[in-house]
Amino acid sequence: MSSNADVALSSYQSDEDQGSKLIRKAKEAPFVPVGIAGCMAVVAYGLYKLKSRGNTKMSVHLIHMRVAAQGFVVGAMTLGMVYSMYREYWVKPKP
Repeated sequence: MSSNADVALSSYQSDEDQGSKLIRKAKEAPFVPVGIAGCMAVVAYGLYKLKSRGNTKMSVHLIHMRVAAQGFVVGAMTLGMVYSMYREYWVKPKP
């Protein structure tokens, strides 16, 4: 006997592995991987500069790095939204 829960769960299960799912999602929203990569780059740069921060307090250094990482992610999200609006409203998709 099949229930609605079994049907709903089977719709979430697919033959798609994690790599192909990530590639498909990156094609749908190309600025998400850019935002993630930028955030990781800012974190790596902050860790690299941690030793040579001079006489700046650790908390101030970490706050600056957090703000830079968040700014990069918000910028990537904004560009992604503008890009998707451009594709949807200005460039007419071919039927």
